[in-house]
Amino acid sequence: MTGLASLPVFFNLKGKRAILAGGSNAVLWKAELLQAAGADVEVYAVAPCPGLAELAERRPSVRLFLRDVQNEDLNGAALAIADVGSAAEAERFRAAANAAGAPANVIDKPAFSDFQFGAIVDRSPLVIAISTDGASPILTQALRGRIEAILPGAIKLWAAAAKSWRKPLKALALPPKARRRFWELFNAKAFAANGAPGENLFAELLAEAGRQSQSVEKGSVALVGAGPGDPELLTLKALRMLQSADVVLYDDLVAPAIVDMARREAEKIAVGKRGYKPSCQQDHIISMMIGLAKEGKRVVRLKGGDPMIFGRATEEISALRAAGIAIEVVPGVTAALGAAAALQVSLTERDKARRVQFITAHAHDGKLPQDIDWRALSDPRASSVVYMGARTLGVLVERLLAHGLDPATPALLVERATCADERRIGATIASLPGKVAAETLSGPCLIFIGAVFAATEGEVAPAKEAAQID
Repeated sequence: MTGLASLPVFFNLKGKRAILAGGSNAVLWKAELLQAAGADVEVYAVAPCPGLAELAERRPSVRLFLRDVQNEDLNGAALAIADVGSAAEAERFRAAANAAGAPANVIDKPAFSDFQFGAIVDRSPLVIAISTDGASPILTQALRGRIEAILPGAIKLWAAAAKSWRKPLKALALPPKARRRFWELFNAKAFAANGAPGENLFAELLAEAGRQSQSVEKGSVALVGAGPGDPELLTLKALRMLQSADVVLYDDLVAPAIVDMARREAEKIAVGKRGYKPSCQQDHIISMMIGLAKEGKRVVRLKGGDPMIFGRATEEISALRAAGIAIEVVPGVTAALGAAAALQVSLTERDKARRVQFITAHAHDGKLPQDIDWRALSDPRASSVVYMGARTLGVLVERLLAHGLDPATPALLVERATCADERRIGATIASLPGKVAAETLSGPCLIFIGAVFAATEGEVAPAKEAAQID
């Protein structure tokens, strides 16, 4: 998991004291929120806004004191909130609250706050909180709106049902497999239903989970494409596979943010393979997949780009079939297409590119493959994409020029395609090796060759900068 700006925690405030200092509308909103969460709210304000007095009249759990808060008022409080004007006042309040053992929040002064309030989607008992760590309140509100829109209308009722069923389900002491299947069936119905769960649903789900769990569970393997790097290019089916996996075997090129999308309980194992670097052997990876699947586990073999493009998928599929393992392939956006989209360059174009060809410039011995069709690769009416070609670029270009490719043909090297730190080096095919040699490359690279890349010639810049994207 990547670093968290702050820890999201859901605080049980039922029957606990919450202190608020100040009489503003902002304090009113906090008082309403805290009383809704079950806290015993005490508001200290010399001149409270009208809403605070009305709230105290309507809600017995809210008490209003027409004076400033004192240090002794903070003793025994679960948390303390203030709306004050100056930094000195904020610092004094926080120090007093902390001395009394209470975390403090000073409204609109994060530097003096132990915790923050986020935007809330309330479908109690389902509660979703959103925070950008103060970076953009407008973005926070926009995200809340998006989440509100995708939640089923009756999800509150389904969440309440789930809460009420936990104890009786636990009392049945079901095997872990049956209990997990019960909740999987419940979740599927919750997102498909238009209304509340039926009266007999608990018994129906229990019976179905029992039937399904008694059958011998067979493991499976899914070869899943993680896309070229940008997590937003992951497909919905790939995401579903990750969130139902027992084990994820992921390549070195898969972004950590994508690996983190896997089910929290899933075992995540790095099986990286990088040219010219220590790597996990293919036979060992295949053996792991077969062994884990035979244990009844749902295995996701997570590959960068598309698993069927230079991903050694045929070897894995053949071995899994021979072992009798169920297998599924989930395509991903291959790096060439992701990079072309980021470049806004079509790989096919009338009168410039009649066909597209992908090749690898890295054989099993680390050298340039001996069976490349140089005539096809030198075709001026083709868009060519070379995978794994940074180390053999010089020899590749020599052979292309020797087979008649125009030295002025546009060419481009893209490092870490679609990632935030993507880099592009544009040139002619003849000058590209020299430009690349002047740079330090550390990530996976693609080489693009063809007339459609004319607009990128001479470009040497990060993708975001080159495209003038903030």
